[in-house]
Amino acid sequence: MLPFKTEQLSKFLISGSWLERQQNTILSAGIIIATANLFSLIAGVLRDRVLLGQYYGPGVAGELYTAFQLAFQVPDTMYQLIVLGALSAAFIPIFTETRKKFSEKEAFQLTSIVMTLLLLAFIALGVIVFIFSDQITMLRTGSEFTPLQIKVASDLTKIMILAQVLFAISNFYTGILQSYQRFIVPAVSPLFYNLGIILGSYIFYDRFGIYGAGIGVLIGAFLHMILQFPLVYKLGFRYSFSLNYKFPGVKKMFSLMPARVLTYSLTEIQNLALGYFATSIGSLSFMIIKLGLRLMTMPIRLFGVSIGQASLPFLSEESGMKDTKKFRVLVVQSLNQITFFALPASILLLILRVPIVRLAYGAKNLDWTSTLSIGRVVAILAVSVAAQALVQLLIRAFHALKDTKTPFFVTVIVVCLYLIIANYFVFFTDLGILGLAVSTATVALVELALFLILLHKKVNGLFDRSFIIPQAKMLISSFLMAVFLYLPFRVLDELVFNTSKSIELLALTIVTSTIGFLVYIYFSALLQVRELALISGLAKHFSFWRTGLDKTQEFVYEPSLEDRDLQL
Repeated sequence: MLPFKTEQLSKFLISGSWLERQQNTILSAGIIIATANLFSLIAGVLRDRVLLGQYYGPGVAGELYTAFQLAFQVPDTMYQLIVLGALSAAFIPIFTETRKKFSEKEAFQLTSIVMTLLLLAFIALGVIVFIFSDQITMLRTGSEFTPLQIKVASDLTKIMILAQVLFAISNFYTGILQSYQRFIVPAVSPLFYNLGIILGSYIFYDRFGIYGAGIGVLIGAFLHMILQFPLVYKLGFRYSFSLNYKFPGVKKMFSLMPARVLTYSLTEIQNLALGYFATSIGSLSFMIIKLGLRLMTMPIRLFGVSIGQASLPFLSEESGMKDTKKFRVLVVQSLNQITFFALPASILLLILRVPIVRLAYGAKNLDWTSTLSIGRVVAILAVSVAAQALVQLLIRAFHALKDTKTPFFVTVIVVCLYLIIANYFVFFTDLGILGLAVSTATVALVELALFLILLHKKVNGLFDRSFIIPQAKMLISSFLMAVFLYLPFRVLDELVFNTSKSIELLALTIVTSTIGFLVYIYFSALLQVRELALISGLAKHFSFWRTGLDKTQEFVYEPSLEDRDLQL
């Protein structure tokens, strides 16, 4: 029997107190973030369906929609370099350290100073980009991008710069909330961002056309920010303008930024290069590769980013301890949990690529040629899903250790390799966008290998049997899942379901996905994969979600070597 009656549950939900709850474990926080990300991703898919239905079509319409997709790149690059470079590498560890060592007042004052300095830098760069938007757009696109596309992309870039200013403020709020281990509100905010884009597209479509989608981005960014403000305010943060760069912690934070900013710079070079390479292939190629990448990132966001974000505050607390045992346990457990979910998700993307593309973007919105092209891209990218999900945690492990240089050097190698491989496939072969997909998947696998080797050297004894054997078992279970999933999918597709109808297409996807997961769970149980038992244990005392999550103490439990052998 549930410990809460229906009336109590209603009061609990209406009061909003569940939004303010502190998550006490990585898994509990990860589940909260993953659940919110799931709803956000659903809203993102709905957003893409709405935008494709309204703006995409043969000829000029498809070109304008591609221009809208490309317009995100420069504003997003600014945000990644100036804001995220500080927040991802230094803010949470330094904020947490300042709050514990001094007081909340000093931590909030530190936040105001860093916020002021970064926003001023962001706005200054934004003015330059706004003025020279046309020239920047022409420089970063290939020969197949039309003059009309350049004009539209340039105009939309100016609108999106304003949206990124709001995002910059909002992500400081996110950093504060995650430092206090409040993950629900930051995780829900992207949902409202997507809803804002949908709202703007509907309201302004008739009057402004494709620019209505740009206005929707501005609305979504505002919703993303304003949703987090009340809880940040309740925790005690009050912004005050200050340029006191000598304040304790400010210099330390900025000293950690250069390597991370350089790392993001290289990553953004790769993203901008993707735009150049894709627009050198065809006027719609950028749209196809971006839609394929969006499907690939769904399991990465659900599992890699969710557990990675949830782990950073916990890893930051343990990284300063003399005994690194708990840090090692946290890293290994988090990596195993990510793999447990990411591998079967990648198999589903690989086998069900065409039905997923049609369900996500609408069978009526895309022509069959574009659908097949996106499906082929997704199939190639699916190979690297687990690798990219694991990297999300590994990067944060280095950040928790206050090491931003190692991720930088890894990124140098990865980006250089990407530029070489992508340039070869685009200009010296006929693979086109499939060559770009191969390039992305290849460098993702290389990046994972480098991070694993370097973290193992930094933290002695990190990747022992507790990591290697569970990973091997999950790989075997995933391979068998693919083998047993392919045949029923082909039979159901050809003989049972009429996939020209949306309902039957959805039914095919649900039935085959269920078969695949059951096969994966069966072989995981057969091989005694510990992560399956952990999830099952969580479900047993999931009598009510707020108590069930907080009771899970997997990060506290430190098994002896003997216990580990038994668990393996």
